[in-house]
Amino acid sequence: MILIAGLTLSMLLTDYHLRLLNLAALSAIAVIGLNFAFGYAGLISLGHAAFVGAGAYGVALLTTLFAWSPWLALPAAVAGTAVLAMLIGVPLLRLKGHYLALATLGFNVSFSIVAANWIEVTGGTNGISRIPELQIAGHALTDERSYLWFALLVLAVSAAVAALIHGSRHGRAMIAVRDDETASSMTGIDVPRVKLAAFVLSSVYAAVAGGLFAFHMRFISPEDFGYAHSITYLAMLVVGGEGSIVGAILGALLVTFLPEWLRFLGSAYLAFFGLFVLAILIFLPSGLAGIRRPRSFRRHGLMKWPALVAASKEARP
Repeated sequence: MILIAGLTLSMLLTDYHLRLLNLAALSAIAVIGLNFAFGYAGLISLGHAAFVGAGAYGVALLTTLFAWSPWLALPAAVAGTAVLAMLIGVPLLRLKGHYLALATLGFNVSFSIVAANWIEVTGGTNGISRIPELQIAGHALTDERSYLWFALLVLAVSAAVAALIHGSRHGRAMIAVRDDETASSMTGIDVPRVKLAAFVLSSVYAAVAGGLFAFHMRFISPEDFGYAHSITYLAMLVVGGEGSIVGAILGALLVTFLPEWLRFLGSAYLAFFGLFVLAILIFLPSGLAGIRRPRSFRRHGLMKWPALVAASKEARP
């Protein structure tokens, strides 16, 4: 379905809109990863953009400084990001709620500071340029249309793997930990291990998105991975529907394209965007993926209302 939609759009859209669609597809990969931590395991992470940046800087440094093949640099950068997530996840995941959110936000800020000031390695605010393009069977993915096909393929595989994990006992363990840690531990679930697994898996998806972003743009800088981008990823997941893979994709698409649709409002589009997100939270707490749930509620809930009223009358003394 994702590939069919991509074929249709690639034939109709301009290069500018194709670029936006590429960015939306890469963001969707990152948001699907965030869904493991926030949607499934209930971990409030505000440092997701740092893991995206780790993947991007990993492939950029390996390909520009060490002349690695992009197809070797990408898995190496993803593996390195997973190790980083494991190292910081062990102490951070002892925290809960807003303490964890502030800790991950601090990690994101620290990552941006290091990337901006470690000039000898990261290039500082000037960033890293001349990142090589990806090639498939000798064909360089330099134009937006060909890269879109590749990005959508990776997105489809990422979504399929996420669906398999969600339906497995590991995915059910994450959801159980989110709902009740105490009850989960009493049933034999290793709560710290499940949390760490969700956190590391989230970083793996983020690193894949970051690496593909670097190959797509062929230039990266610390501004691309600031804490504001972590907030954006979280907004994508909330708007689309936390806990839903389809919702993660819908949220990434909408939040990427909505500012472009609201350009005619000038600087006021930020206020409108904020009101839109607020309306989603109020009227669609399950996000776009749960847009049919109100109908289900009316069908099942309101049909039972007369019986509930009658029962309450009979219970009165």
